[in-house]
Amino acid sequence: MIRLILVSLFLICFLILSIPIMIFEWIFKKFNSYAADISSLRIVQWAFRVVLFLAGTKVTIIGEERVPKDQAVLYVPNHQSYFDIIITYSRCPGLTGYVSKDFLEKVPLLSVWMRRLNCLFLNRSNLKEGLKTILTGIEYIKKGISICIFPEGTRNPHPEEGLLPFKEGSLKIAEKSGCPIIPIAITNSQEIWEKHMPYMRKCSVIVEYGEPIYLKDLDKEQRKFSGAYTHNKIEEMLKQHQSML
Repeated sequence: MIRLILVSLFLICFLILSIPIMIFEWIFKKFNSYAADISSLRIVQWAFRVVLFLAGTKVTIIGEERVPKDQAVLYVPNHQSYFDIIITYSRCPGLTGYVSKDFLEKVPLLSVWMRRLNCLFLNRSNLKEGLKTILTGIEYIKKGISICIFPEGTRNPHPEEGLLPFKEGSLKIAEKSGCPIIPIAITNSQEIWEKHMPYMRKCSVIVEYGEPIYLKDLDKEQRKFSGAYTHNKIEEMLKQHQSML
């Protein structure tokens, strides 16, 4: 329970004490937008690394060198835990927005930081609003801002049984923008908290970045079912992780 208390206290303190920082970043952005965005990214990445330290999480990273550093990408991870966001965002080399459920837009302070970090809020029950979100994501990619989306649509409560089906529409951002897809396989993140709520446990997590997928290089059938293709690539990596735990 002590880990949960420490993480909770840190996050609450960070959100409250960061109010002056947000005001400064808002002013700074008027003079140098890119520098202000990078500054916000690094501040939050630092906070997330502190959270992982307090939670006792050791992260093994594989294949991070495969991520292109000179262009925006679409990150596509599997989803087991709330910590998937904390782990992957702390590793992003450049500006990156996450596609999140729209209820988070109503959370005070957190939503302000999320908007500062180019996050998109997706209303899954409204097709028109969902399309607007995807179109915004495409515009972000064109501006050099990477996007991360969890194509399973929700956290998988039983990752040991395999990935949930991918929603094909989740990869439209890559299809329409031409950016590479970076498949990410995350193993064991549910052991941090979800497997034994409310306790947080010290554990090891494996995060592997797969080879970039360029849809234009796939054959017609693979492009048609790009979600299933990416799904299979992530499953292959997850299977290899089992011998590493």
